[in-house]
Amino acid sequence: MTNLQTPSTGTTRLIVPTLGPLYAILARLSWPIVRVFTGLMLMPHGAQKLFGWFGGNGFEATAQGFEQYFGLAPGLLWAGLTGGTEFFGGLLLVLGLLTRPAAVGAVILMAVAVVKVHLPNGFFWSNGGYEYPLLWGLMALAIAFRGGGEMSLDRAIGREF
Repeated sequence: MTNLQTPSTGTTRLIVPTLGPLYAILARLSWPIVRVFTGLMLMPHGAQKLFGWFGGNGFEATAQGFEQYFGLAPGLLWAGLTGGTEFFGGLLLVLGLLTRPAAVGAVILMAVAVVKVHLPNGFFWSNGGYEYPLLWGLMALAIAFRGGGEMSLDRAIGREF
């Protein structure tokens, strides 16, 4: 195989044609990797907020923090929405089930995090800036645009938003 067929570029001549079969196999895995690991990276943050796992404060303390530090009231609602979106929405992304609604939830969550929490700290995550939530929000946006893909439960059941 000397050419690699891709949906976005048509046929591309490879510099090392013998890599074509490998690229064809790996290309099928690229989207599931993006979707699954975006979900997996969100889930621990939700687990911290909801269950106090991974050194988190748990639901009640998270709710108090939302009200006290960020002015997001009622704190219980915001803690539930945030933790639920991160944990359960992340799980849905991993599974590729209800992929687009889960991704849209993550986009909204990350937009609020950027504006309400991280924007005043500048860009760099090392200073508490918006770099990290912006990255995950954009990843979720790409997932919302494309959907679960061929290796998803959405595709397996034949129904997708």
